[in-house]
Amino acid sequence: MAAAQGRMSDGAGGMDEAKDTGKERREADTAPLPFRAAVDALRTARLRPQIEIEPTPPPKRLAPYSYALEAAVVDGDQDLADGRLVLLHDPAGHDAWRGTFRLVTLVRAELEPEMAADPLLPEVCWSWLTGALQARGLTYGEPSGTVTRASSHYFGGLSARPAASQIEIRASWTPREGLGAVPDTAAHLASWCDLLAQVAGLPPAGPGDASVVTLPQRRGPQSR
Repeated sequence: MAAAQGRMSDGAGGMDEAKDTGKERREADTAPLPFRAAVDALRTARLRPQIEIEPTPPPKRLAPYSYALEAAVVDGDQDLADGRLVLLHDPAGHDAWRGTFRLVTLVRAELEPEMAADPLLPEVCWSWLTGALQARGLTYGEPSGTVTRASSHYFGGLSARPAASQIEIRASWTPREGLGAVPDTAAHLASWCDLLAQVAGLPPAGPGDASVVTLPQRRGPQSR
């Protein structure tokens, strides 16, 4: 199974230890212990083998400390879905979060045009997110987000391409903190990967939430 490999950052980015600057390493070493523990859990989480995941530069201005991962659901050399997960931490707390941690995500995949036209699609996709969290028994607060569907039609020199429809889920939520004021970020990452797999049309890895609706397989894999 694939393990999430990452590097803690307070907002400056790099993809591996070799690219760290001395300043970034010093900042990582002085980050609050709860944030360091939350990031360590993300770095060592074990995921289903179809998901490739790696660290990516996190946003710098959303919180004093942040860490980001990007992932793709892969079939051979083709991507079925992709996304980004960002962990934010503000030791002083944040009124809108009602906590000191926040998870922010973007998930995307292509769908058959007729499925994108389904009026229930946004509600179904939002249920995939909440259902993935509930299926793992996770507690969270202040969820918010958008589900966007877009269609592309090609003309002129591109007219040979078939019409394409994409679904995009943008969301954020506050993971409840446990022992040592640290949320179970490994479990939240696993639930996020469950969401990615579901958007990609993969069967569930284990028993899921019966309240989650499954749509038919989306459009075929896209070349990477």
